[in-house]
Amino acid sequence: MADPNTGRMWCSIPERFQLHIAMLALQFGYAGFHVVSRAALNMGISKIVFPVYRNILALLLLLPFAYFLEKKERPPLTLSLLVQFFLLAVVGITANQGFYLLGLDHTSPTFASAIQNSVPAITFIMAAVLRIEQVRLNRKDGISKVMGTILCVVGASVITLYKGPTIYSPTPPSQRVNSPILLSLGDASGKNWTLGCIFLIGHCLSWAAWLVLQSPILKKYPARLSFTSYQCFFGVLQFLVIAAFLERDPQAWLIHSGGELLSVFYAGVVASGIAFAVQIWCIDRGGPVFVAVYQPVQTLVVAIMASLALGEEFYLGGIIGAVLIITGLYFVLWGKNEERKFAAATQKAAIPSPSDHGNNHAPSHIKSSLAQPLLPQSTENV
Repeated sequence: MADPNTGRMWCSIPERFQLHIAMLALQFGYAGFHVVSRAALNMGISKIVFPVYRNILALLLLLPFAYFLEKKERPPLTLSLLVQFFLLAVVGITANQGFYLLGLDHTSPTFASAIQNSVPAITFIMAAVLRIEQVRLNRKDGISKVMGTILCVVGASVITLYKGPTIYSPTPPSQRVNSPILLSLGDASGKNWTLGCIFLIGHCLSWAAWLVLQSPILKKYPARLSFTSYQCFFGVLQFLVIAAFLERDPQAWLIHSGGELLSVFYAGVVASGIAFAVQIWCIDRGGPVFVAVYQPVQTLVVAIMASLALGEEFYLGGIIGAVLIITGLYFVLWGKNEERKFAAATQKAAIPSPSDHGNNHAPSHIKSSLAQPLLPQSTENV
């Protein structure tokens, strides 16, 4: 039974810190998913069966919470909303997960994690085009957000492309060569690397579009758990339709080992059920760009996990990349904070004072010049 003191402690934490803690935890969960997914593919699990089971588990996990916790706040379901949920599932679940598994099968977990660092830049551009995220290059907050996004991408690229001298070596190489964990991951030898890159680019485009498109729909349907459950439901249906044409071997639907079962369980519960719920909450409270800008942190987490858990060496490139990522993240968050302050100051100036209530000559252009921040008004401290 949950400790009520834990819930009270969490609620006492300012929301801006809750968002950062949630996003960091999310990156750890996704970092482990890269390793688990690669191991599952090497064990021979079907690239279609794997996401079917993953999303069924996520749906079973989310559905009870969505039904009981959101009974009173769940808006009426309309045909328009159902169509939007279906299309979100196409982009964010079917295309996103399908392209990822196809790309990972032809490349490696490290490369898949690295190429995902294009997601913040793609999300930022999409959000700016759709006017969900405002970018004013004539103001310091706009410049800061652009520069921060670039630094995050550059930092994660440095971690991947530049090793440099060894800074930290936890274990002698002789003890790491025959590591069963490393052998289970494989190096994707004999695969079509170019085709894998194309699939992973499709995965990044789908993921970025999913992050951006969820934001306006959440405003119309704020029941986040139900929102996520509907997407998982449609994702399962879409993968089942694909499986009916492409996966007709009955043996492919059987779990043959404990490793496969663990992989499916981790993917469904951690990387889908919990991760989707946390991500939807962060998008609702912080916006799509806030969520996407944490993506490069995942590459840093993968590097740290590989060093601590797998005994891999830590190189100078990892240190430099980590500094760039942290600096870039600071720039983006500082820019968003300055944007919030500017919007709050503009709103305060637009509200007439009590002495002006009877004045009919107040300028009419003030209200129309309000700069709407990305963050909702309830997240003033973010």
